[in-house]
Amino acid sequence: MRDSDIRLSLRQHLATKFGNDPATLIVDEFSLCCGRVRADIAVINGEMKGFEIKSDADSLRRLTTQLTFYGKVFDTATIVVGPRHLNKATELVPPWWGILLAIEDSFPTVKLECIRVEGRNPQVDPQALAQLLWRDEVLLYLRLHNLHKGLLRKPRKLIWEQFVKSFTAVELQGIVRSQLKARKNWPPVAARTKCDARCRPPST
Repeated sequence: MRDSDIRLSLRQHLATKFGNDPATLIVDEFSLCCGRVRADIAVINGEMKGFEIKSDADSLRRLTTQLTFYGKVFDTATIVVGPRHLNKATELVPPWWGILLAIEDSFPTVKLECIRVEGRNPQVDPQALAQLLWRDEVLLYLRLHNLHKGLLRKPRKLIWEQFVKSFTAVELQGIVRSQLKARKNWPPVAARTKCDARCRPPST
């Protein structure tokens, strides 16, 4: 059972759950914190959901780092694991994470069994959330509120900082979700991994 097998099953599950909702966007390889980490699948509607896949062939070596960055952005998160990693993953993921067990059924079908229902992330990082938007997208909202003066030629880091200062956490979450769903020209998956060193958040 490969990562691609689990991803296909998860994609089908999400399409069944959200496919008839025009306000839902499902994105593969969703880049977080300027590309330092990618969520295998993100679901964006009235909240942001992240899904991390770990097949039996995968390593959990990077999971701790991935957990940190998922926790900065997503309202809810779920890890989807093969049987080999279930016990260890259950120990590592925070209590608010959901857990789905991927079980190989009749080839090539993978069955997803809910081990733990997802909860709510207790603390999203506004700065990391703001970094999900492109420079022009942030400036658009700052212009709408006449908060863009002196920023047009500034680095993205300063523009994001002004963005975070200008709105409440709830307002920021709504703006980011709305803009991501409205975005038409998503780059190819490979391009989403590129990170500009100028916008890297502090190491954790």
